[in-house]
Amino acid sequence: MDIVFWLIIAIVFMIGFIGLVYPIIPSVLFILGGILLYGIFYSFEPYNWGFWTIQILLVLLLFGADYVANLAGVKKFGGSKAGIWGSTIGILVGPFLIPFLGIIIGPFLGAVIAEMVVHQKNPVVAAKIGFGSVIGFVGSVVTKSIIQLFMVIYFLFTVL
Repeated sequence: MDIVFWLIIAIVFMIGFIGLVYPIIPSVLFILGGILLYGIFYSFEPYNWGFWTIQILLVLLLFGADYVANLAGVKKFGGSKAGIWGSTIGILVGPFLIPFLGIIIGPFLGAVIAEMVVHQKNPVVAAKIGFGSVIGFVGSVVTKSIIQLFMVIYFLFTVL
């Protein structure tokens, strides 16, 4: 049964990492789910208050990193709140409308369309802002993958 339990935990963690590029999947919940599954399958004994404090702080850092990276990417290239909202909608919708490339094209088009419609920005300026949203998204994915990897490594260090 050990192999089956660890395989299930590993699959749940992998789904969490897939959620980094498919934002509709709540990646952080799958990482926490893998941690909780270990407790259910084996024991919650290795998890002390220090473990939970660090994991919760990392979860908060994940949420903050996602927002800050998108905000920084759009703002750095001259975007507004409309561009941020457009980018966010594009991140969520893009992969469904344009499989595979939609995760990059979605935030770009979302920011461009929002800036052109709401603030009547010319297409060149709007495209620059759209590029910033993609940079922010990629930065977010890299940052979140490092944090999630740390969460998993810390979990493994705690239980093994």
